[in-house]
Amino acid sequence: MSAPVPGTNGNVHVPYEERTGEESVVFFTRDLSPEGLLRIYDRVSSVLTGKIAVKLHTGEPEGPNIIPRPWVRTLMEQRLADAGTIVETNTYYAGGRYTTEEHRKTLETNGWTFCPVDIMDEDGVTTLPVEGGKWFSEMHVGDHLPRYDSFLALTHFKGHTQGGFGGSNKNIGIGCADGRIGKAEIHTTPGSDDQWDIAKEEFMERMTESTKATVDHFAGHIAFINVMRNMSVSCDCEGKGAEPVMTPDVGILASLDILAVDSACVDAIYAMPCHAGKHMIERMESRHGLRQLTYMKELGMGNDRYRILDIDHDDQVVTVEDIVRDVTPGWEPDEYNTFPGRNKVRA
Repeated sequence: MSAPVPGTNGNVHVPYEERTGEESVVFFTRDLSPEGLLRIYDRVSSVLTGKIAVKLHTGEPEGPNIIPRPWVRTLMEQRLADAGTIVETNTYYAGGRYTTEEHRKTLETNGWTFCPVDIMDEDGVTTLPVEGGKWFSEMHVGDHLPRYDSFLALTHFKGHTQGGFGGSNKNIGIGCADGRIGKAEIHTTPGSDDQWDIAKEEFMERMTESTKATVDHFAGHIAFINVMRNMSVSCDCEGKGAEPVMTPDVGILASLDILAVDSACVDAIYAMPCHAGKHMIERMESRHGLRQLTYMKELGMGNDRYRILDIDHDDQVVTVEDIVRDVTPGWEPDEYNTFPGRNKVRA
């Protein structure tokens, strides 16, 4: 059997008019607040039943850009009090979340003390099948993942050092892989001295196959919310060392289609007026991160065409150009920027 060959053109953004296939619904609100999160959650929550895993990035110690805890607390208490659990896994790199003990301390530091947080790989790993993959036939994930009936990807959309951008695909693909085996399978060639030697198109494909394992497992009971706020080119894994935010906030997007919601977010960055998205675009293209989208399409994970419904205006159909029309270059912190990272509001 011949070795897999990565795809190409991960540095090329495919214009919407050149895409083919069906359209999926993506919901949008400009309301970056607890109330905005509740309203958009309600538009995709009907598929979430039983025990619900809520996967979000809880951040390195005092990381400045993660989804604000007050938003998540409101969601958990008002919509998910009886069914929802925040889920995470330990990291592949040394830091504040490398071991379960360190991870628990960081959760306390960052204020994730108002609801249960399940570190899914603290007791070991299990595997989920990868259907149609070329790099994997199975993916190692946290042992607790199959305990849940439904899955909500609550994602901070931002840049990423390896992936170019981190949307729902990254949140799931890296975030559900366990910290020792699964993440190593995605990041490192066996025997390599470089922990991060897998990059560009091959990395995007491995990460996406990992995502597919989880998405398929929860088929019919999974929803995706992307928060386009505090969009540093750095992942939240970089904590206080993240690059300063240079890209304006947009709003919150949600869908039952992972490819549609990640595509809409990427397209919104490209559609920003006055080159306001240039920092994120450079990060996505230099890392060949757009291969995430084309590979999700090749794997049949969703549609890269979509219809955006503006829930602030009675579900009016809008375009990505519409949702970014009023943004201006630069970024201003909001009231929730309270940690000592570079982007803190200082007295």
